[in-house]
Amino acid sequence: MGQQELKKPTEDFWDKYQPGLAIDCVIVGYHERELKILIMEYENTDLYALPAGFIEKNEDLDTAASRALYERTGLKDIYLSQFHTFGKSDRNDTEAMEIIMRSNGLDFDKDHWLLRRFVSVGYVALVDYKKVKPTAGFLSSQCSWCDLDSIPPLIQDHQKIIDKAILYLRDHVDDKLLGANLLVDTFTMKDLQKLHETILGEKLHRTGFHRKMMDSGHLERLGKKKTGKAHRSPYLYRFSSDKE
Repeated sequence: MGQQELKKPTEDFWDKYQPGLAIDCVIVGYHERELKILIMEYENTDLYALPAGFIEKNEDLDTAASRALYERTGLKDIYLSQFHTFGKSDRNDTEAMEIIMRSNGLDFDKDHWLLRRFVSVGYVALVDYKKVKPTAGFLSSQCSWCDLDSIPPLIQDHQKIIDKAILYLRDHVDDKLLGANLLVDTFTMKDLQKLHETILGEKLHRTGFHRKMMDSGHLERLGKKKTGKAHRSPYLYRFSSDKE
């Protein structure tokens, strides 16, 4: 379905989706030693949100999340994990949604499907920053990367969703799938340590970190990085290819 068709849905358009249930995706990239989050800007407003999606009635939840992710990034078969369900009774932001719908020329009444309370399932996705093609979606005009510490005010509880996702990443920072999806294929120990420090928000002891990573069995040491300085060239590493 094209974007223009989505902008002016028919009356029965919403019937295809599971009522009261949504997906919010925290799409995380890593670039120039900074965590990046993909943020949507709603058309003709100053309102921002996480990429979201709805679940078709005949669709599995994970399939819907993968579809929503593909629509925003152009990527398939990437790390995607469900990390929390958000269902507080006051999480709906009716005023913001009315502004969004009105700015997009949508007719609605007070009982419109989009204005009802939604329980949202949070997913975190780890992506290759350079491969993503940010694509605006339904009702939005722009989809772009923001530094984690420079995210604009978001609608509903989306900032809380991001905060919860970062806590999830911190709890799983030693999972090799995390680094394997955010770093390039080969990297130095310093690169890996900096990623961990960025996620954790704290400095780590170099020697202790090196020992911990080597003892984990997740890394393969390759040759030295070509820098033109033989005695100072660091070793390159990659994550081992065994299946988790």
